[in-house]
Amino acid sequence: MVSNSEPLPEGTVIMADNQYAGRGQQENTWHAEPGMNLTASLFLKPRFLPVDKQFMLNMAVSIGIRDALREFVTENISIKWPNDIYYKDRKLGGILIENSIVGSGYKSAIIGIGINVNQTNFNPEQVKTAASLREILQEDVNLMGLLAEICKRIEVQYLRLKANPSDMTADYLSGLYRFQQIAAFKDSSDTFEGIIVDVSSRGQLIIEKAGLKVGYSFKEVEFLTNPAHWVNEKL
Repeated sequence: MVSNSEPLPEGTVIMADNQYAGRGQQENTWHAEPGMNLTASLFLKPRFLPVDKQFMLNMAVSIGIRDALREFVTENISIKWPNDIYYKDRKLGGILIENSIVGSGYKSAIIGIGINVNQTNFNPEQVKTAASLREILQEDVNLMGLLAEICKRIEVQYLRLKANPSDMTADYLSGLYRFQQIAAFKDSSDTFEGIIVDVSSRGQLIIEKAGLKVGYSFKEVEFLTNPAHWVNEKL
């Protein structure tokens, strides 16, 4: 629809009942049972946002989804940098933002959202790392009601991003997975213990390791979920 000549209204939302080719960051796949989960795309035109601060849109969307899910699950919902939503140490959902840049300006963005809602059977390789609202709440969740709450919360944060985003980073960090906690990581050179201390407007994860603050871009660092055995989970 975006590629058609007729302009697509900002705020258009398309929900798929059956998503058969879901994608994550860098061509990772996203599997969802038909009719069980929330798989939707939201079209925005954040032309007010400088291109070098496009990760701020990720922050706004992540905060919106986090706040919406907290209406259903009041504790243990967090944002895992750069694009996941977690319940405790398990993945509840993911976000994929595809930006369209023309010259030095922002043209549009498609926000892809996937949330595990009523699915309880997962790929055997994902059973220990995936969670769904149905598993947490022990009851089904209405998909349209959840989508409406998510859209409402994203709109609040999008308008905040447009008007006054000065405290958005602090809000984002307050709900960030493993923020200000000693945790195990792995980069291209070694495994190490560090503390997440910040996320830049350009999207770099800032980790303090051995007394130094180091910035990592996407795919440059891994969270180690079991430090004792160095079992890793790639971002």
